[in-house]
Amino acid sequence: MKVLFVEPPKVLWFVMGEYMPPPLGILQLAAYLESKNDKWDISVLDCQAEGLGWTKLERYLEQAEADVVVASALATCNTYTILRTLEIAKKVNPEVKTVVGGQHFTALADESLKMYPEIDFIIRGEGEETLNDLVRNLDQQLPLSGVKGLSFRHGTEIIHNPPRPLLENLDDLPFPGYHLVEEHMDKYHFKMMAYSGAGYALVEASRGCPHKCTFCSQWQHWQGKWRPKSPGRIADEMEHIYNEYGVSFLWLTDDNLGLGSRTSALCDELISRGISQDISWFLQARSDDIVRNQDILPKMRKAGNYWIMAGLERHDSTALIDYHKGIKASDAKLSMDLLKENDIFSQATLITGDRRDSHESIQELRDFVNYVDPDIAIFMILTPFPGTPLYEAAVKQGWLEDDNWANFDMVHAVMPTQHLSTTEVQEELYQCYRSFYGSMKRRVSGLFSRNKFKRQTYRYMAGQGLMQSFRDMYQI
Repeated sequence: MKVLFVEPPKVLWFVMGEYMPPPLGILQLAAYLESKNDKWDISVLDCQAEGLGWTKLERYLEQAEADVVVASALATCNTYTILRTLEIAKKVNPEVKTVVGGQHFTALADESLKMYPEIDFIIRGEGEETLNDLVRNLDQQLPLSGVKGLSFRHGTEIIHNPPRPLLENLDDLPFPGYHLVEEHMDKYHFKMMAYSGAGYALVEASRGCPHKCTFCSQWQHWQGKWRPKSPGRIADEMEHIYNEYGVSFLWLTDDNLGLGSRTSALCDELISRGISQDISWFLQARSDDIVRNQDILPKMRKAGNYWIMAGLERHDSTALIDYHKGIKASDAKLSMDLLKENDIFSQATLITGDRRDSHESIQELRDFVNYVDPDIAIFMILTPFPGTPLYEAAVKQGWLEDDNWANFDMVHAVMPTQHLSTTEVQEELYQCYRSFYGSMKRRVSGLFSRNKFKRQTYRYMAGQGLMQSFRDMYQI
């Protein structure tokens, strides 16, 4: 059985500049299949790293002669690139079995199988065991009725097998299959943040989140549960990536790592192993977590944590309550100040395009961010992703004005507010960036900051002209 995992060609534009992450999702799945059956031929094709467009992908698939093609499915905005990949796979070999998964296709499994004949199988929810069972049953020509978490066609009927329970112990998972893309490890990068030669890799320290924000598809995908890996297991993986591939810039990709005793123990592991001075790592955290666990920030910095991203979201309590966010706007400035006091680069992410938003309310958001004064601010448009309560409300209320999945990327407005058109929401997003980064004082202080990440970031932005690129992208 020959299984090919594909990271499709994508047009990648990122507000933080040149960026190419390794395809963590399919590397995890590929490694799991390898660990279960060493007779299967498992390979990974990263079209981004290899610079393959659609024509060259087709030639590759012709030569690969795979029995199963699994396409990477990270985000809703990549839906059409995934479908095109599977369409080409079917064109090359109509008998090939095609597989997708992830949050988008899990949420829209029935609709996707009805609309897209190029999809043979959808893996709903956690993928490792379901994919392994699917490949095993295909290999042995066994019935698929017992594969939990699988959706597929049987003749003209759409079958949704019962859901699969979540894995009990994430520590049992093998390390992601970075060895399958080893020849490309020097190509993965995050140029704005990582110094030259640092490389770039992703580490998953937990899955899920105990919070239930209405705009987030993660918590529902992981059944509202938070499952952490142990500090030792996380440190093992970070050390492995550093020692085996020379990568020293790492992103802990968790939606909610948590900054309590577990993170403190992780820091102890990194320090005791003697790698804390050699690696840099960053993570996402909640503002209330930063404030509540401020005592461990010095240890985090000592252990190599140089950057924390915090979803501050909004300036107004009503919106935060509506989002079920569970944080207070009043914690925002203190959380950013605490990070800066500990020489940790502070990033705030903010939401525009709230249903109540007007020109005035978004101006209040801009004033709020300027007051909070994070090292960097990223503004995103409220986007109703499938699998979220927000999406259900948007469909029910008829808010959606755009059904092009490629625009569900948090930088295109797909629904208006009560007071603003989608065009006005788009313009306001640009104005948010202009307000924050247009400050001469902020730019000068960034260029000469004592914090190396802030200094590097502002010098990179100055050299790339990112704000003009952002404006040109939308022809505002």
